[in-house]
Amino acid sequence: MTTTGENNKFERQRKEKLSRIKEMGIDPYGGKYEGTESAADIKGGFVEGRDNQRAKCAGRIVLLRDIGKLIFITLRDWSETIQVGLSKKLLGEDAQGWPLAKLLELGDIIGAAGQLGKTKTGEITIWTDSLTLLSKSLMQPPEKFHGLADVDLRYRQRYVDLWANPEVMERFKKRSAVISSIREFLKARGFLEVETPMMQSIPGGAAAKPFTTHHNKLDMDLFLRIAPELFLKRLLVGGMEKVFEINRNFRNEGLSRQHNPEFTMLELYQAHADYFTMMDLTEELTCSLVEKYCEGEQVEFDDMQIDFSRPWRRVKYAELLKEYGGCGIDDIKAIRKKGAELGLDEADMDDAVVIHKVFEGTVEDNLINPTFVLDWPAALCPLTKCKKDEPKYAERFELFVGKMEMANAYTELNDPAIQEENFKIQLRGQEESMARMDTDFITALKYGMPPAGGLGIGIDRLMMVLTGVTSIRDVVLFPLLKNVNRES
Repeated sequence: MTTTGENNKFERQRKEKLSRIKEMGIDPYGGKYEGTESAADIKGGFVEGRDNQRAKCAGRIVLLRDIGKLIFITLRDWSETIQVGLSKKLLGEDAQGWPLAKLLELGDIIGAAGQLGKTKTGEITIWTDSLTLLSKSLMQPPEKFHGLADVDLRYRQRYVDLWANPEVMERFKKRSAVISSIREFLKARGFLEVETPMMQSIPGGAAAKPFTTHHNKLDMDLFLRIAPELFLKRLLVGGMEKVFEINRNFRNEGLSRQHNPEFTMLELYQAHADYFTMMDLTEELTCSLVEKYCEGEQVEFDDMQIDFSRPWRRVKYAELLKEYGGCGIDDIKAIRKKGAELGLDEADMDDAVVIHKVFEGTVEDNLINPTFVLDWPAALCPLTKCKKDEPKYAERFELFVGKMEMANAYTELNDPAIQEENFKIQLRGQEESMARMDTDFITALKYGMPPAGGLGIGIDRLMMVLTGVTSIRDVVLFPLLKNVNRES
């Protein structure tokens, strides 16, 4: 591991070379460099035996071998790597030629243009006759560019992690592609992408602790949204029948392998639909992504193999509680006993809370293949329509994959009187600063919201499964980290 003293030494040496480059009249931080191709396109378009194939590429030096009058460089752009050959004969003695080549170091960003050919070992190579320094690196890169071994440092210095570890770059390129595919899927089915406020006067749409802020001009406390749900439903009232938002949500809660306080959700609503419509949509969307971005329906995740083949299991909450917890959902005495066995301090907990704590502690770790858990206790679902034949259950499902909740969906409650009463119950016992009802949402419902299905899918957790990583920090470019005093 490189120490702070070694880093300072390397930085001093690099600054000395920076001074020499400036003395040669070269701008060490370059400018526009046009007409380049990606390393992947150059290598893919190479035709062996064809004369006068020229190439021009820009990238970062990740390997450098100086063997006297010949220097071989491995150049990495965001597509892959390509070899660049520098020779005194081709570059000549002017400042932008061989003298510059001898001052190059690992981490420098350069542009190289020249004839394309192959070495004796079969490596496609740009035999450079035009060399341009685009940015001088003053920091010593990770040793031999085998990647950053310090996981915490990788997250803090993602700007190094991306070019030091090609698989990290590919993972985030895949994330961007997946989100584009989600948009295409929904737009092809008539959904309209919208934007709703991220600062809200009343936090709503989920049970979570919000982050607070203050608007100085209006002298008004605001909350970063915990969910966009109530605003998206207002759009249903307004006549937008299919809407979605790929949005950032903020919850002032813990950090874990599955939780980051700032996270990305897909949330959508469809008029004249219900939670079964949302199940079908979720299954179709997810399977389309697995087909496109994974190697078959069997996906390796952590120490599990997840089978995405359809149809997915659909099972009631109460049945799973009985299957894995050994308790009937109406036998609250047995459920509380089970809770005590699990270490819960359940004495002062509401029955519905104890039921769900036991569900979490006994059921969720058994849900590996995609499983729709449906018909939740109505007391846990204040925004959901209850089942007509069994009103103690709500028309809600959660999708579990690889022991994680991946999606949540309802048949949306659109009765303003019931919604107002549910809000009153939900607000009991909350802090005074947050115990405010969204009366405007109730007013919106009084104008009439069509029957609808709503769905939220956690993009970060979805990406964990699609890329096979087990920490949410590996699919978030800049995860929230604890402040530490460490020198770079």
